[in-house]
Amino acid sequence: MDNITDHLKSKETVFVTVGTTSFDSLVRTVDSDNVKEALSKKGYTHLAIQMGRGSYIPKKSDGEDGSLVVDYFSFSSSIADYLRSASLVISHAGSGSIFETLRMAKPLIVVVNEDLMDNHQSELAEELAERKHLFCAHPQTLCEVIESLNLDVIVPYEPGDANPVAKLINKHLGFSAD
Repeated sequence: MDNITDHLKSKETVFVTVGTTSFDSLVRTVDSDNVKEALSKKGYTHLAIQMGRGSYIPKKSDGEDGSLVVDYFSFSSSIADYLRSASLVISHAGSGSIFETLRMAKPLIVVVNEDLMDNHQSELAEELAERKHLFCAHPQTLCEVIESLNLDVIVPYEPGDANPVAKLINKHLGFSAD
């Protein structure tokens, strides 16, 4: 684990991830004064931003003025340590990031990237939000979602059992059912 994750342990940390893509509108939004103020009002003390291939550079802060401690990085070989140390995750709508966060039972706000051509990610995020596994936002609504955040309404995500599907596929392909 590196210095950033060591420093963030036992803090009220918000971890933001955009995966391997560029999602400057999300990074710019979480770096805005109104979003950082909303996070502070909710009791969060640290903000760690994984900015991917983006060109927008967030403003670092040591928090000495009472504001959030803010740090950022482009990539990590594994975001699992960041997810584990997070009190709240704000993520792009990539299925890998969503399900990894849900499996760790971390509160999650998924922000849909409206600039993508095929918006299947939006469908996934909205369906999981409707089932109350996570909260769904767009860059322009993120601050409102944070301000109204009520983590008590979250329903834990229970992964499905893939064994029946695997057995059916094996049977169809002529493999043994075991």
